[in-house]
Amino acid sequence: VQLQASGGGLVQAGGSLRLSCSVSDSSFSRRTGAWFRQAPGKQREWVASIPSAGDPNYALSVKGRFTISRDNAKNTVYLQMNSLKPEDTAVYYCQIPLLGWGRGTQVTVSS
Repeated sequence: VQLQASGGGLVQAGGSLRLSCSVSDSSFSRRTGAWFRQAPGKQREWVASIPSAGDPNYALSVKGRFTISRDNAKNTVYLQMNSLKPEDTAVYYCQIPLLGWGRGTQVTVSS
């Protein structure tokens, strides 16, 4: 199983980015998708998750600014990040529980 994350980059504070995670597994539509991030010198932390059915959940630090979504036809989970802050700078990882992790994509927010 491969999880390929993309969409990271350098953006100014207040800007937006959209991350994508393509999953090469036919069971994707039945699984929860999640995003985590790891800032330099810090532990990896959960950012958001979206179940196969039901409402997504968000960490308090990103609630109201980030939106997780999925397209089961494309086996892809997205993370739309708005109103970005310098403290959002991190490597972002997608995860599908029991399937694995993506390689990570760097997001850098300049002040």
